[in-house]
Amino acid sequence: MKFLHAKDTISGQEARAYATINGQVEEMFYAKKIEAKAKKTKKGIKTLNKRGTQNKATGWEGTGSLTIYYVTSLFRKMMLEYIKNGKDTYFDLQVVNEDPTSSIGKQTVIIKNVNLDEVTLAAFDVDAEVLEEEISFTFDDADILDEFGKPVLGE
Repeated sequence: MKFLHAKDTISGQEARAYATINGQVEEMFYAKKIEAKAKKTKKGIKTLNKRGTQNKATGWEGTGSLTIYYVTSLFRKMMLEYIKNGKDTYFDLQVVNEDPTSSIGKQTVIIKNVNLDEVTLAAFDVDAEVLEEEISFTFDDADILDEFGKPVLGE
């Protein structure tokens, strides 16, 4: 029976992330976790001779979250630009997963037209060893530039 070698699982620490904001590339060394999800929107359809409701995909929506260490003012400045001047910022996120121990290579995904939902403007916590912040966002497109290969299975 074939099996996946443990070495071919991807370490969460073996990643890189970049934000391209107004043409400038920002290496996101302060990111702790990024998750972007695409979810289909569906419409329930009832038809004759079928008691159950069927579902038809009618679109999709992209949502995500970004957990970062509280060490940059970049996202606060973007939010303040919207608050003060009404200028909203859309940007792209590039996430590269590449674990040198794994045989499957790397995956590079670009999340396009990211728009922030909420940003922590100020924070402190006397009990926290380190400060982190959670930023939610939406997006409307994505591409896979590099995709994982198939792992070499054990026997």
